[in-house]
Amino acid sequence: MKVIDSINAAKSTVFSFELLPPLKGNDVSKLYRTIESLTEFDPKYINITTHRDEEEFKELEDGSIVKRTVRKRPGTVAIAAAIQHKYGIPVVPHILCGGFTKSETEHVLIDLNFLGINNVLALRGDGIKGQHVFKPTENGNANANELVEQIVNLGKGKYLQGDLKNSAALDFCIGVAGYPEKHFEAPNMETDMAYLKQKVDAGADYIVTQMFFDNKVYYNFVDKCRAAGITVPIIPGIKPINLKNQLTVLPKIFNIDLPQELSSELAKCKNNDDARKVGTEWAIYQSKDLVTNKVPSLHVYTYGVSDNVREIVKAVF
Repeated sequence: MKVIDSINAAKSTVFSFELLPPLKGNDVSKLYRTIESLTEFDPKYINITTHRDEEEFKELEDGSIVKRTVRKRPGTVAIAAAIQHKYGIPVVPHILCGGFTKSETEHVLIDLNFLGINNVLALRGDGIKGQHVFKPTENGNANANELVEQIVNLGKGKYLQGDLKNSAALDFCIGVAGYPEKHFEAPNMETDMAYLKQKVDAGADYIVTQMFFDNKVYYNFVDKCRAAGITVPIIPGIKPINLKNQLTVLPKIFNIDLPQELSSELAKCKNNDDARKVGTEWAIYQSKDLVTNKVPSLHVYTYGVSDNVREIVKAVF
């Protein structure tokens, strides 16, 4: 089932969550345990993150430096298919611009279609570590807007190879990312909103937000989207804090603000267990308020940790 259909058919807020594929060399059992701890809450879909290859430099015995390309979390398509087949829950693999050519993207989408997966989240993705400005892969999509257009074209049976005969249409439900506190590269919120509208106008079916810790930020973001003519569902993304150092790490990485009340409580924590408790309580507070205000879906970023997510969802649904 498509995500947009699940949302439109629901009479109340639905639950969804996001998973990290296991690191190369690890098996999938931990991932399955996370899913099984949350299935009783009837998740309507599960997002599967994708990571581009990373470039690493290694010094050899003779002192020379060699560059190698490493994929630390392979198998997104395979894991997505395994989850959907095993649990019957729709999956939403992330599709990236960075690190992939348009041809590679097309092949991934064809494979997903063969596997019965018809939901994707279209993202530009991060640049290569050390790059201050995102540089698209050669013959790749430069931004999420172009990526959405490519997916929409496949829905019309338009492939990169224009002379294909009797080409089948690949009909995907497309989600895109939204940034309630603006993307860190955008010069201002107005510019970021214009980029978001381009993605929606290109054919995106819904928006899922980056994490935020003040619900007023989300509500204001929705209001700005509606004023800009963006009418698709806007799904809030919730990230429970698990570690004490996230007090300083999260704002730096994601360009977000933490409310004074939350940051003060985290500053009092003596260890990660204390911080985890505070983070869980805050996420429950956020989630209850969002559900009360009838958000279309509550999307939780698990990052491989499920026991606190279970506590949050159990308190809300």
